[in-house]
Amino acid sequence: MSANQNHETDERAVLLCLSHLRWNFVFQRPQQIMTRLARSMDILFWEEPVFDATAERWIERSSPATGVEIFAPHLAPGLDPVAVEAQLREMLDEVLASRGMPQVRWYYTPMMVPFTRHITSQCVVYDCMDELANFDQAPPELRGMERELFAMADVVFTGGYSLYEAKRAVHLSVHPFPSSVDTKHYLTARTVVEQPADQASIPGKKLGFFGVIDERIDLDLIAAVADQRPDWSIVMVGPVVKIDEAKLPRRSNIFYLGSKAYAELPAYAAGWDVALMPFAINAATRFISPTKTPEYLAAGLPVVSTPITDVIRHYGAIDAVAIAATSDAFVAECDRMLSLDQSENAAWLAQADKLLLSLSWERVVNDMRLLIEEKRAAKRPASAPTHYDYLVVGAGFAGAVMAERLAADAGKSVLVIDRRPHIAGNAFDHLDDAGILIHQYGPHIFHTNSQEIVNYLSRFTEWRLYEHRVLADLGDKLVPMPINRTTLNLMYDAGLETDADAEAFLASLAEPVETVRTSEDVVVSKVGRELYETFFRGYTRKQWGMDPSELDKSVTSRVPTRTNDDDRYFTDIFQAMPAKGYTAMFERILSHPNITLRLGEDYRDVRKEVSFDHLVFTGPIDEYFDFRFGKLPYRSLEFKHVSLDQEQFQSVATVNYPSEDVPYTRITEYKFLTGQTAANTSITYEYPQAEGDPYYPIPRPANEALFKRYEALADATEDVTFVGRLATYRYYNMDQVVGQALATYRRHSEKRDDYAMAKFAAAE
Repeated sequence: MSANQNHETDERAVLLCLSHLRWNFVFQRPQQIMTRLARSMDILFWEEPVFDATAERWIERSSPATGVEIFAPHLAPGLDPVAVEAQLREMLDEVLASRGMPQVRWYYTPMMVPFTRHITSQCVVYDCMDELANFDQAPPELRGMERELFAMADVVFTGGYSLYEAKRAVHLSVHPFPSSVDTKHYLTARTVVEQPADQASIPGKKLGFFGVIDERIDLDLIAAVADQRPDWSIVMVGPVVKIDEAKLPRRSNIFYLGSKAYAELPAYAAGWDVALMPFAINAATRFISPTKTPEYLAAGLPVVSTPITDVIRHYGAIDAVAIAATSDAFVAECDRMLSLDQSENAAWLAQADKLLLSLSWERVVNDMRLLIEEKRAAKRPASAPTHYDYLVVGAGFAGAVMAERLAADAGKSVLVIDRRPHIAGNAFDHLDDAGILIHQYGPHIFHTNSQEIVNYLSRFTEWRLYEHRVLADLGDKLVPMPINRTTLNLMYDAGLETDADAEAFLASLAEPVETVRTSEDVVVSKVGRELYETFFRGYTRKQWGMDPSELDKSVTSRVPTRTNDDDRYFTDIFQAMPAKGYTAMFERILSHPNITLRLGEDYRDVRKEVSFDHLVFTGPIDEYFDFRFGKLPYRSLEFKHVSLDQEQFQSVATVNYPSEDVPYTRITEYKFLTGQTAANTSITYEYPQAEGDPYYPIPRPANEALFKRYEALADATEDVTFVGRLATYRYYNMDQVVGQALATYRRHSEKRDDYAMAKFAAAE
């Protein structure tokens, strides 16, 4: 989330990373994150001490990547823990004396708390990538140190959703960041022709694994697979750690190739037919979220894994990922994966590539950076009252787009405020307690025919293609909504085969209406009274609190009737969902350094504290003018969010309930919208109501006349721009709000430029 990102100086911030994993061991999460953060920060990477038999204390230094310095402290052996802590503290202080105190402390292990707790910083991060206390040889004091680290930390990241679920109750700011993938790096495996020398001579089908070989690997499973299929070759790439190499299963068809550099891994993967994830099911693997799955998929390999919770949750629905709990099942799934089409246009590979579009270390690191900047900003000393070029009221689509254009295009300083404690307005989404990404204010599906709007928003998000489908529950059957040929055939057993058949059938049901004025007139004149009563009357009465005969014709005109069998709810050219959700997209829109964000505050209070030249108002227009002519009528909604211990609740994303006997209007299941895979699911019931936050302007002539009175006031109010749904009393789709904001910004810029030119001419 964007906070004021103007720093006290232009110097790069210093991040002190305290890691139990050595930089040159295996290139994994710490290295992926720190090399990317090093583009904007100086990274001091402090490793666990090395106890040399002959050395006095000294620090081994290296710089393996731009912006990254590695510090490996060397100590004499035989020191007691108190002496070790004292010497490490002195050594670290010596380093920081020349570099200055870090703005960010980043912990991978709680065991480094004792000699670093005295260090001051603007933000303390605990990147809890594993449940270290469950690992073999974990120090007994680790859990106590972790409790202290939680108390120190400003923000906690977890290496997966299972770990997030285990940690979220112990800190107020815990965020799941499953390890991601450098897709470009592993894609090279698909074009490698020549295998590495130590693998080239290995015969037969190759089933491979790369990673650390430790207590998390099921060695008995490896042996069983090798024994059952001696014609297969099992290739194990990676260092052996914390286990006796003598205990490794030795077979003529098991090959241990040792540790390899990160750059070499794609070449090894290129020679495999199936990738293995033979993890033991034990305490050490209970919360792991292996990055290997997307790395293998990026390399073009099908994957067979033991039942690791986060693998099932995130990849279980992918055709190229098989889950097996026993050695017999594991062998059977390997056989099945070997039989998959291995061509470049294989369906499973296309499915995997689509998933990989939403995964990247760049995205993970950027999201982390935004959270860190928010915490840093909160700890900076309060400055004198600030003047802004613009005050933008509202952090929804209208306000965010206006703020971004004013900041990025016009170079203006912008303060954005919102009375809600979050950005994204009604499009706000977040992970619920069950780990499912839900829309707090009901489903938001993005669709548009405007390439300009797609191009603009694509600067801030990648997309997940999605076409929305809705069914209507008629009690005894579910039928597509909007009404189409399939709907008619299911209801009437009409046997309609062509568009012409359906058009003629609807014409036979339609009832002539002399002048179409109301929502009832629209429907009855097109499809007749029976379909009107079945689909529209009850739903509309619940949604709007009045009969369709009382509402403007625009309400039901939004829902088309089709004569074909197209069951998509929308037919726009572009239909998609932000790959990481709406909130993540808004974070990027508002992340410009010229933008300051204040949440949970009312603009009437804020405007007393700051000065500004121009106001952009996206709230209710009648509220701005203190309801001078009375309140504009709105309908509101109440949402009931429910988590279910089942994989799927309904067959499509949204099911409508048109009957007035059912108190809610629809149920939405979010996993359809987001593409998230999990063993559980979350749904939302929607209950329309008269009171509450304003959602839908009620389209009636009297209401429009009242709005026109407020609009006249707005037109006469200088130095205020009104934009958005509430400020213009219109029920716009999301893309329409974005389009309105972009057009409003252009007009405002032209007006501002004309004024500047006139002022310049007068001065001449």
